[in-house]
Amino acid sequence: MLSDPKTDADLRHALIATAHALADAAAPVTLGGFRSAGLHTDNKLDRGFDPVTEADRAAERAMRDELARLRPDDAILGEEYGHKAGTTGLTWVLDPIDGTRGYISGTPTWGTLIAVNGTQGPIFGLIDQPYTGERFVGGFGNAQLLRDQSRIALRTKVNDALGAAILFTTFPEIGTPQDREAFTRVADSCRLVRYGMDCYAYALLAAGQIDLVIEAGLNAYDIAAPIAVIEAAGGVVTNWEGGPVHDGGRAVAAANPALHRAALDLLAAG
Repeated sequence: MLSDPKTDADLRHALIATAHALADAAAPVTLGGFRSAGLHTDNKLDRGFDPVTEADRAAERAMRDELARLRPDDAILGEEYGHKAGTTGLTWVLDPIDGTRGYISGTPTWGTLIAVNGTQGPIFGLIDQPYTGERFVGGFGNAQLLRDQSRIALRTKVNDALGAAILFTTFPEIGTPQDREAFTRVADSCRLVRYGMDCYAYALLAAGQIDLVIEAGLNAYDIAAPIAVIEAAGGVVTNWEGGPVHDGGRAVAAANPALHRAALDLLAAG
């Protein structure tokens, strides 16, 4: 029988330590390319622009090397190198640089996303921003911001009024035209809307700075780690219909159930 991290303290500690080891392995690679004049960017698309850099690829390779050493029997799903099967029932979900557009533009809104999934979705996650020295972690009933030598408890906001809410998303042209109409209904009801925040938006939601993040077109590696961190900090993350979103799609992350319900109602109102 496979061990359950909910009841196996040694396994919990091993998974947390492994997540930090992966972030530590990726950080020097991503920092080495950030704001570098020699950084080369490729485009994954024939039409449009979906950038990838050697830093993306090298950081994922570094994390996979660590997993081969520390947890060789776990599965892996990574943005750059796809899926590797495992036998433990656990899957590491890796995005070496979430927000590559921000990364190549020099904005510190990108981060390395690391999650470990069980059969029902993420059980522990980490959002690492090595340039600012911030690591947001969450899972197993605990959420913290690690910075320098400090450990600061993460807790989402208590505001339940949509009219006082701060809403973040990455792209103004979110999803399909119908998705944009739905998003606009929520945005028009909020106090403040900001764009281009990449994974840092989810970190700020967990830290109690903002109220909502709404996005579309996500992959599993974009959202698994934020789910774990935000839920551990007291927030709610689902798809636009209120169901699980750890496999990707359209996501609503909210500081509390009341805001989550209000956002879902407006998204479905069209």
